[in-house]
Amino acid sequence: MTTTISNLIPPIMIAQAAFALMIVFTLGGAFLAVIPKNIVHNILGLCLAMFGITGVYLYLGSQFVAMMQLLIYVGAICMTFIFAILLSPPLEKEPPKRNKTKVITAAIVSGVVFLVMVNMVMSLKFEPLTDITRDWSIKTLGQLLMTRYFLVFEVISLLLAIAIIGSIMIASFVRKRN
Repeated sequence: MTTTISNLIPPIMIAQAAFALMIVFTLGGAFLAVIPKNIVHNILGLCLAMFGITGVYLYLGSQFVAMMQLLIYVGAICMTFIFAILLSPPLEKEPPKRNKTKVITAAIVSGVVFLVMVNMVMSLKFEPLTDITRDWSIKTLGQLLMTRYFLVFEVISLLLAIAIIGSIMIASFVRKRN
């Protein structure tokens, strides 16, 4: 008779311990994202929280969503925040005065866009999904994303490239002015 770890510790206990660890990562990262005054520590806390959420998705059996969470939020968004912080001027400098007309215009446009989106969501008729027999495996999703939805990936990569170039241009403009 061979003794394996599953004979000593039930697999459900290992799964529950892994889930608890991911919850600790998520909550610890959330506290680190809010409590410290250093913005770099806040971003690293956000990365830790998003990593914990990735583990929760894995626990729930959704490997594709977990990998997208890891790639998009931890890999892209958090790293973009860190690059934005590195390219921004020091916090010790006094920020320039805001133009009141620009602030008012931005608030009005944001309010109108928000109201249009709320109206659009409220006018939708949500119906239960009737065809749930479709294959949602990672292989099928990957094939769909690389064939039918290929343009979406190209547009997202273009948007990220424009955001990075824009942040570099803003940082260089601010450095030239100071």
